[in-house]
Formats: sequence, structure tokens, C-alpha cells
Amino acid sequence: MLTGSEMGVVDENAAALGVPRKQLMESSGHAVARAVRPIADPGEQVTIVAGRGNNGGDALVAARFLDEYDLRVLLLGRPGAISTTIARENWDALQHAEYPTETVRDSSALDLGTPDVVIDAMLGTGITGDLREPAATAATAMNESDATVLSVDVPSGLDAETGRLADNAVDADHVVTFHDTKPGLPDLDAPVTVADIGIPDAAELFIERGDLTRLERDPASHKGDNGEVLVVGGGPYTGAPALTAQAALRSGADLVRVACPAVVAREIQSYSENLIMRPFDGDHLAPHHVDRLAEVAADHDTLIVGPGLGNADATLDAVADLLSGFAGTAVVDANALSVVPDIETDADLVCTPHQGELLDMGGETAEDWRERADLVESFAAEVGQTLLVKGPYDIVSNGERTRVGRTGNPGMTVGGTGDVLAGVTGALASVQDPLDAAAIAAYTVGSVGDRVVDDRGYGLVATDLLDEIPSVLWQRDAEP
Repeated sequence: MLTGSEMGVVDENAAALGVPRKQLMESSGHAVARAVRPIADPGEQVTIVAGRGNNGGDALVAARFLDEYDLRVLLLGRPGAISTTIARENWDALQHAEYPTETVRDSSALDLGTPDVVIDAMLGTGITGDLREPAATAATAMNESDATVLSVDVPSGLDAETGRLADNAVDADHVVTFHDTKPGLPDLDAPVTVADIGIPDAAELFIERGDLTRLERDPASHKGDNGEVLVVGGGPYTGAPALTAQAALRSGADLVRVACPAVVAREIQSYSENLIMRPFDGDHLAPHHVDRLAEVAADHDTLIVGPGLGNADATLDAVADLLSGFAGTAVVDANALSVVPDIETDADLVCTPHQGELLDMGGETAEDWRERADLVESFAAEVGQTLLVKGPYDIVSNGERTRVGRTGNPGMTVGGTGDVLAGVTGALASVQDPLDAAAIAAYTVGSVGDRVVDDRGYGLVATDLLDEIPSVLWQRDAEP
């Protein structure tokens, strides 16, 4: 089962893999036409009621496969207001071929007539709440008619995120949905056909540009609404926590604070005036710092622990104590990873090991990425946390779902790129599910590295990645 928003991600990932939305719309329309044939005899009247989005576009395609019927096509609204290029092209195709089309500018102009079958293609998976005019009047007319009602993807008025059916939703007799079922469809008192429209399984497995469509930023948001991140790092190393913190800021977090030993706080601060420091006494993290750090961490959306901390026994004991008592979301990187298999915690952890660190944690790896994906999924289930295992193919798994990233290049073996990845993951985990945050982070950092190498060649350094992060995260070059 996929929600409407997840289906949007899959559609866009399919386009990134070379299966464009227009091709998917053609397949969807053909599936709708196939669903009509068992419920209508040739010559019977079939009326399409189409909205101005891609749901309507699917039905406009179907019209071209329904020549054996007495066909009528009603468009709710002006043709100029059709919202996508591909839906508009399919409307234009009907005009050029002189199919019987009409436009309904307002609810008072709607005359459904007495069709044998009505195809409900008004609103699809991106709509929430009660139907508004003219769709509300059209739904009432469908529900009161004697026609058999076939809904496209979901009945108009079904919220495909929650499964809630609006009070004035279309009461479908049949539903043809695409690729996978949607929330709410199993609860309908109507048969549902799930049509294969040619979306490859890879669109759900590989992390592609469609995953970026999960990101949004409320225009009315205030400071802190888009994430507050605490980085616990530094001591033996100073560059790592600075890279992580700057990457989190470049990934959209509103506030990023660095908790580090006081003796290196000024040095870390010197990397950027954007960093907020929360120093603690001494020259390394130790167990007596944990109570205070836990209080600070509780006020943040995400904790990142590990960058530059080192592997002193006292430091790793402190990391174990901190994570054991933490109940939020934490990204664990570098030497801090070694404590994860041995702790019990209520926290949602995103662990970001390379393959050597994975082995040190007790996991297994393999040369073949498919076999490695299975091994990572099994180990993620064993530890009960999300893993982002870095490599030529990044493997992201929470033990139930597994994603594979294919961005990145050999130039990214340079030190510090993992610190950048931890920062991006931490920022995204403030506003996304841990698995999705890790997947988007893997795709983003790899894509940034690819851009830098394409521009400058090998020899990149981790700081080269920082400024490119926003342009990848917020790219909006999806198909219209």
C-alpha cells in the first residue's frame, strides 16, 4: 500500500529512471478503458467527468480507447486551467480528433444526463477535505444517478494519505487504481482493481530525485520550526564537528549547536560565525558530562553524536550512557557507532557506518550490492535501528524497508565527507522519518559530490560540498 504522497515519489523516481509521466498516463488511461469493458456493452453511454489535473488526464487518455461506446467527456473548469502539460496535451488530442467534449464552468451548468457508466476522474490522490464546487455537485449527481460509477485511482473525496472518505465523496461502484493500493480503498464497499502501469520495482528501491519531493518548508514557519540540531563532537579533532554542523545548516536546519570540549570550542567556532557553541569542561567527552548534555539534547529535534570525538574508553562510555537515556532521534557516526549494538535505548537511531565500521559493529558485507542490501536489512532488523551504510552503492534500511543510493564517486573517499553526510542526515531527520531522512541525505551528498567532480575533477575536499547542498536538496526539475 502506498499513500498519495508516496505514489508521487514513485512516479517521479520512475521518470528519473526513464519512464516519463506521460507514458505512465497513457498506461493508466488504457487501464481505465479496460475496466470499462466488463461493466458496459458496446454502444452504451459512457460519460467521463474529468478534473484539471493528472487524474483527469488519465481519463482523457481513456477516451481514445472507448470508441465503441456512446462517449461524452465533461471537463470541470476551463481548458486553460488544466494544471499539467501532459493532461493538457491529452485534452488537445481529443479536440483535434473531434471527440464529444464539453466544459463545465460552474456547478449550475452541470448536466450529467442518464449515462450507463460514469468515469469519476475529478480528483486524485493529492486532495484532502470535503469536495468543493463544481466537484461537489458532480459527485452528488453521480451518487443519485442509476449509472455504474467507475473511479480513477481513488473515488473523488478519498484522502489517500489517511484513508478518510469525505461526507460528500463519490460513492464508487468500481475503482481502478494504479501500481499499488491506497489507504482507504480496502475499506470501500466496491471492487478495486490494481493496474500495472509499467512502473519498475526500481522506482521504489533506488533513491532518486522523486525522494526530494518529500521536502517542504512552510512559508509561515518561524525560527526553530525547521529543525534544531545538537552536534556532540570534537576533542581529538575539530574539523569533523564543524563540517557536520555546517552541513546541517546548509540542509535547512534553523539552529545548530555544537557541544564540545572547552579546549577546542574556540577553534571549532573559528570555522564559521554561524555555529553556536555549547562547550563542556575538559579536553574530551566523559561520563560526568552526560547529565548536562542529556538536558541540552532534549531541547533539540535531532542529536548527532560522534564526529571528532575519538575512541577513548571514557568517551565511548559517555556516548553509551547518553544514547541509552535518550528518547529522541539521533544520528550516530564515526567511533560512536561501536557502542550501538550493546545498548538499549528508546531513541530512534540513524547509524552511518562505512563498510569497515559496519563489520566492527557486528554486521556483514558483500561485494555484490544486492547481497549487501540483504545483509544490511537483516542487521538493521537485529539492532532495531536505521542504517545508512556508505559505499559505491549506499544501502539504507530499517529492517523492513530498504533503499539503495547510486550517487557519488571515488573522489568522495576523502576524509570529511562522512561528517558532511552526518550533518545532512541530522538536519533532515528533524523533519522527516529516519529512513527517508537517511535516503535523501545519501542521494544529496552523493549528487553534490558528483557536481563538484564534474566541475573540478578529482581532488575535492569535504568543504567543497557545503555550498552545493541547498541547490541539490531543493532542485525542482521534475516533469510538468
